[in-house]
Amino acid sequence: MEALADRLSQLDPHVQGVVRVVAFYDTLMRRRVDLPALVRASAGLAECVAGIRLHGMGRAVRMAPDGRAAPGPPPPPSTTAPVTLDEEEIGTVWLERPGPPDPLDVALLDRLAIAAAAVAERYGPARTTMADPALVELVIGADSDDVARARALRLLGFAADRPIRVVAVRSPLPLEKIGGLVCPARPVKAATLAGVGVILANAVDTTRFPAGVRAGIGAAGSPARSWRQARIALRFTTPRQPVVHHDDLGALALLAEVPPDTLRDNADVGAIGRIADNPEDLATLNAYCETGSLRKAADLLHLHHSSVARRLEQIGKALGIELSGPTGLVRARLALTARRLLDD
Repeated sequence: MEALADRLSQLDPHVQGVVRVVAFYDTLMRRRVDLPALVRASAGLAECVAGIRLHGMGRAVRMAPDGRAAPGPPPPPSTTAPVTLDEEEIGTVWLERPGPPDPLDVALLDRLAIAAAAVAERYGPARTTMADPALVELVIGADSDDVARARALRLLGFAADRPIRVVAVRSPLPLEKIGGLVCPARPVKAATLAGVGVILANAVDTTRFPAGVRAGIGAAGSPARSWRQARIALRFTTPRQPVVHHDDLGALALLAEVPPDTLRDNADVGAIGRIADNPEDLATLNAYCETGSLRKAADLLHLHHSSVARRLEQIGKALGIELSGPTGLVRARLALTARRLLDD
């Protein structure tokens, strides 16, 4: 390494500095320093305040060049770099240089970020959201014994005395992004099993799901039961209701237990199938069943209520259901839901 540094220094003084920075952090990593020691050494090398924050840490670590914790609220950083582990961003490192950035600041932060990721992986559970699918499957599997499940939860970073909530997800977005948004307090772990995204967390903020995501949420408690509930709730999601709690389904959840052949043989479900080829009729019926009101359905569809009334009259005749009465509305709702479950 020293011979290489000597040869490179003859070519470019900046390269010599970069090589020394690399050697500095290689030494720190061999010594297996913790995060505070890593930040302290970085501040001394940079001769300015250095900082690091990993997702889920709860606070930032900021050190001054004299080796003490940096006082006061942090000013805007002069240079920043992401900390990545397994291609996922798990935190940020930065320098608080009062003047213009030093030419070596980028190289220093690059090596600090690499070292921070190594420390995060070495001490305690990894800070990444994505987890080993085998461990996640042990947690949510109905056949897993209590000992194996407890060990898997511990390896994933969950406390044994806190209930787990499971979320079943279908989304074009990366699971780690969704997990980070809906579980900002951490811990949160995610994996894909049999084509369905699985998110494990102690708490979920349902208001933070991004657009385009479908999510079913099980009750907190037994992970195996919560997973089964989450999958059921996912089947009840719609474009207008993309996030569904199993607890909110009530008796509707019983429909998911009905054998598919029994659903197909039902006359009302079959009638829904016959109008499904007309998107306009299906959208009108969906809006009416979701709102329970002719005028609210018209507002939802951006149509005059008389136009919606005419459509519903024709749809009711095609279904053989009197949609204006409460019984007909319940029948149509159940048939639409059953048809949706069959299409899932």
